[in-house]
Amino acid sequence: MGLPRLVCVFLFAVCCCCRRATGVPGEEKQPSPTPDLVEAEVGSTAILKCGSSHSSGNFSQVEWFLIHKERPMLIFRVHQGKGRSEPGEYEHRLSLHGSGATLALSQVTPHDERTLFLCKKSKRPSLQEHYVELRVFKAPEEPTIQPNVVGIHVDRQELREVATCVGRNGYPIPEVIWYKNGRRLLEEENRVHIQSSQIVESSGLYTLKSVLNARLVKEDKDARFYCELSYRLPSGNHMKESKEVTVPVFYPAEKVWVEVEPVGLLKEGDYVKIRCLTDGNPQPDFTINKKNPNTGEMDEERTDENGLLSLEPAQKHHSGLYQCQSLDLETMITLSSDPLELLVNYVSDVRVTPTAPEVQEGDSLTLTCEAESNQDLEFEWLRAKTGQLLGKGPVLQLNPVNREAGGSYLCMASVPRVPGLNRTQLVNVGIFGSPWMALKERKVWVQENAVLNLSCEASGHPQPTISWNVNGSATEWNPDPQTVVSTLNVLVTPQLLETGAECTASNSLGSNTTIIVLKLVTLTTLTPDSSQTTGLSTPTVSPHTRANSTSAEKKLPQPESKGVVIVAVIVCTLVLAVLGAALYFFYKKGKLPCGRSGKQEITLPPTRKSEFVVEVKSDKLPEEMALLQGSNGDKRAPGDQGGKYIDLRH
Repeated sequence: MGLPRLVCVFLFAVCCCCRRATGVPGEEKQPSPTPDLVEAEVGSTAILKCGSSHSSGNFSQVEWFLIHKERPMLIFRVHQGKGRSEPGEYEHRLSLHGSGATLALSQVTPHDERTLFLCKKSKRPSLQEHYVELRVFKAPEEPTIQPNVVGIHVDRQELREVATCVGRNGYPIPEVIWYKNGRRLLEEENRVHIQSSQIVESSGLYTLKSVLNARLVKEDKDARFYCELSYRLPSGNHMKESKEVTVPVFYPAEKVWVEVEPVGLLKEGDYVKIRCLTDGNPQPDFTINKKNPNTGEMDEERTDENGLLSLEPAQKHHSGLYQCQSLDLETMITLSSDPLELLVNYVSDVRVTPTAPEVQEGDSLTLTCEAESNQDLEFEWLRAKTGQLLGKGPVLQLNPVNREAGGSYLCMASVPRVPGLNRTQLVNVGIFGSPWMALKERKVWVQENAVLNLSCEASGHPQPTISWNVNGSATEWNPDPQTVVSTLNVLVTPQLLETGAECTASNSLGSNTTIIVLKLVTLTTLTPDSSQTTGLSTPTVSPHTRANSTSAEKKLPQPESKGVVIVAVIVCTLVLAVLGAALYFFYKKGKLPCGRSGKQEITLPPTRKSEFVVEVKSDKLPEEMALLQGSNGDKRAPGDQGGKYIDLRH
């Protein structure tokens, strides 16, 4: 064999090996074209085209290969328009997409991202090759951030962990960007260092972890940190941000001060709180001291576990100089605040002179009010019973004094510039005189064998005592120092109805009496004027009237009886029913020819027109009744029952 023949054999062997390497023996190898780029998200379907649409022709066979480790691996075959997957990982996810040789790859995963997919179209004697590169994307989940909850000391020289950011299940690996107060943080020697790491999940997705390390200063105590994940999808660039977090920053105090609540002018009775504060973090231990006015030394006050001093309620002796002291256990530095003067405004020792004034009727009386306070005072005089303002100023002049001037007075001392700060003092003025009664005489309508309460009121100075002329259970109470009210619980007997009751008020200067007349309620005695008691008015006593003289009576409101009203309505209804029946009876008998020419009138006597009789029975009787009174309010004699009739005899 000659040399030329050996060269030819060698070249043929090399050619065969090259054809075996391409998997398509007997065909010429074409140069590799630039691959087409296809992008798809995880879980979507990727469309792999075998060349451009205008280059598709009647190829006898199309084969798709996956370039794996620089070796082609057949994954799909198209023959005469029909496709068939080769056994393997793509067997159930590849299918023809429309006509031609375009493939659809469903349920894309990160593992599908290969350097090249190779498509070979054969049409003898030519062979065409087309390359496709698939890129896969997956948006990461919302980033989570975990701050350093232990805190960072600003005096430490080394970098400390500020926060950790985690982004899960993204593809490819996203970029982490850190921000402080909205400004991006960059690597800075001895100031900022960002350390990132990633984990590949079994799904092929990435979990990224980024740790921000930094040196913080005092001004970072309110700084807000967050992280951002920057990533790309087929639609473009995107980003996701975490929530903002703060990190405890510890720094020593430089200043301490005293704070008082509430703010403004304080007064006795307020609930006051005194606390110490510093510009350090955390707050150190505090003590609160108050200057002793006797020794001039600062004495420590007792505070609660939070270092709070509570004055509940505040008193005038709480006024004084207060000072805070702090001890930083980290640096063992002690700081003291500037002294703060606490002023508790007060009004105390309100007194009226004379303390228990007693005067004769017609004399003059001067009352003087004094009080202690650290502020300017104003004085007002009030009538205790009614609250009526009598005058302003420390002196009240009563001239001349009558019986109505007796009773209780209030002196109010107040501080105008401190709202709500006032104190009062009560003084009772006694006007010498015999007792005078609230009522001289009263009528009470009763039912026999009923139990009722009779009341009697009297005033005088000295304070009178009340006695009754009938037996019963009596109780007394005193509305004021010169007035007494007595209530007698008594059984209504025939003898009591005959004699009535009397209450007698007496003191060392005389006596006076109220007569209570008991009237038995019957159907014929309940007339418009039968329940009217004697009208009384407030007397005007002249200076020449004797102090123990009998006063006129005061008119008191008379109680109503709901039971009597109900019974009266029922009886009136029955009377009207009887009247209607009578009229109907006369009409049927022909004695009342209605609607005829000969009419008869129902006439009333001239002196008795518009009068009628109502008889009432009630099992619940009041002490006094004022029902069915005449419209003109005229009084009638006791014998006049005020009856009103309708005369039907004609």
